[in-house]
Amino acid sequence: MAKQAKLKAEQRTAIGRSAVRKLKTRGIIPAIVYGGKEKPQPLQVAERDINAVLRDHDKELMAIPNVVGVYVGVLGDGKTPCLKVMLSRKSPATEQAIPRSIEGYDVITEVTGDIRPLGVP
Repeated sequence: MAKQAKLKAEQRTAIGRSAVRKLKTRGIIPAIVYGGKEKPQPLQVAERDINAVLRDHDKELMAIPNVVGVYVGVLGDGKTPCLKVMLSRKSPATEQAIPRSIEGYDVITEVTGDIRPLGVP
């Protein structure tokens, strides 16, 4: 079954290319709802916090074979947040099962090997 997410949207008054660009730089996602006999409705949706996205998807990522951990990291630019998936080893099946992005955040894999506790304290 496909996973569904509820979005909290509000009407958008900013219309046009430059206005939309300004919204995007503030982390607001512009949207338009079409359908029925109504006119298209311009909306805006606040970008979800990456920690909330990780919380909602960590169990499904951890269920993929060879995945040993997930966490919030940053891309190579040192600023852009992303989801990191730690693998015990790479395999074509695992790479194919892991999505490239989740809710607009890039998903990056890294091979860490198996993770085990060090011992009883």
